[in-house]
Amino acid sequence: MTYKHTERACFIGYIVQAVVNNFVPLLFLTFQNQFGIPLSQVTVLITLNFLLQLAVDGASVFFIDRIGYRASALLAHGFAALGLVFLAILPAVLPSAFAGLLIAVVFYAVGGGLLEVIISPIVEACPSEHKAKTMSLLHSFYCWGSAGVVVVSTLFLALFGSGNWRVLALLWALLPIANGLFFLKTPLAPLVADGEKGMTAGELFRSKMFWVVILMMVCAGASEQAVSQWASTFAEKGLGVSKALGDLAGPTVFSLLMGLSRLIYGKRGDQMDLTKTMLACCGLCAAAYLLIGLTQSPLAGLVGVGLCGFSVGIFWPGTFSTAAASLRRGGTALFALMALAGDLGCSAGPTVAGAVAGALGDNLRAGILCGLAFPLLMTVGVLLMKRLSREKTPQG
Repeated sequence: MTYKHTERACFIGYIVQAVVNNFVPLLFLTFQNQFGIPLSQVTVLITLNFLLQLAVDGASVFFIDRIGYRASALLAHGFAALGLVFLAILPAVLPSAFAGLLIAVVFYAVGGGLLEVIISPIVEACPSEHKAKTMSLLHSFYCWGSAGVVVVSTLFLALFGSGNWRVLALLWALLPIANGLFFLKTPLAPLVADGEKGMTAGELFRSKMFWVVILMMVCAGASEQAVSQWASTFAEKGLGVSKALGDLAGPTVFSLLMGLSRLIYGKRGDQMDLTKTMLACCGLCAAAYLLIGLTQSPLAGLVGVGLCGFSVGIFWPGTFSTAAASLRRGGTALFALMALAGDLGCSAGPTVAGAVAGALGDNLRAGILCGLAFPLLMTVGVLLMKRLSREKTPQG
């Protein structure tokens, strides 16, 4: 096998993460109807998934280098597969269906958290002339995976009935099982060059560039989720369709356009300047926020949602590539802390938008308009990174 096979395994790994993050939320109404689980307990499932992935992001700094990336990849896929299998089995066999769901969430959340930390550095370590292109293409697979999970799952449940969701969970579990076996054979390159030692967390904390990277990751996650969280609402209002179709149209359009921008850079990135591209996308993202927040037309708001998806596509992979090039000895600690910052941003974005909207009488447009701060801060981060890169000493 070659490093091209390694890259393909990583592409599939991001589809696995998309399954972990997007499949179960499609079943929340089914869980409420079948098991009598109240909304408060459904909220616990969401919160537990988020908190565990954050915990894994932070803890991985201390164990991934010790056990190695191959073992970590196998563990990640194993936990994801077990979580999906347990989802299908445990609620039916345990005295408490909610307890079964909690156990399943614990397993697939650990798997998802590990995947988020290890996949990008594995690809970054692969020999490649245009790493930023490959990184952007890699992250596009999460978008395709997210859209695919929603569409395939919705069609399956429509064709075979919502009562067969357990069968669908087991079918999705086959993906991490197969990809885990694929990872057994793929070559893995060292993240830090031979003879060098990766930076510790303490060394990173003393680097100005690291903190700019963290700012960019928080803003990348927040810029994305402050809008995507409400995408189905805009689709429902803008197109006048049912809630089910709104869920498909809004989030799916957002994911597809985000994936499209990553695919474009993944194919043409060698002809584009990454910094200029990110600055242009920051401007487009700010315009999308203004369109959503200021227009009174629901359809225009939906167009803004699509533009936002397209513009934020480069934020996450672009920041990863910039950080890897600027902090060459960052190693596992850098990627793990970046994943942690990105996840915090994913939580902060919709939280800020929701809090402001609630304070202004559930004015969602006003809440999202306040989220304009995130693409503006992202612009500041990109400019600071450009300045620090110019000033960087050889030891960086």
